[in-house]
Amino acid sequence: MVRGFRGDPRRIPGMVRIIRPNERDSGTAQTPGMRREAGISAKLTGSTGLWMGTGVNEPGACSAVHHHGDSESGIYILKGRIRFRWGEKLEHVADTGPGDFVFVPPWEIHSEENLDPANPAEFLLARNTMEGIVVNVPDPRAG
Repeated sequence: MVRGFRGDPRRIPGMVRIIRPNERDSGTAQTPGMRREAGISAKLTGSTGLWMGTGVNEPGACSAVHHHGDSESGIYILKGRIRFRWGEKLEHVADTGPGDFVFVPPWEIHSEENLDPANPAEFLLARNTMEGIVVNVPDPRAG
């Protein structure tokens, strides 16, 4: 609580804002096979250069192929094992686990696959834009 202030401190420009789990924005851009929730965004906090959120891949799920436009993306694996594919034809592959950071440069198409068929994979997301830009694209391996 801000001393002497009785309103919601998340709505005061220039003030620290606390976003509780039940206040996250699940209406953020989505990719099939993955669920994202924004915790820091222009809409929630008035951010002008940062987007952060959580992501979950359900057991055995693989996200559709996508990129994040001009955004640089940082991903921190909290739980589970995730296989990342990237490149013009998704020809690059790396497996990650808890404690790993992943950097995805702007415009890089990629997908994430939960390697555990029984448990969800969970991760934190950060982008250097105030909105969660997601552009879903056709899988370059198809057809």
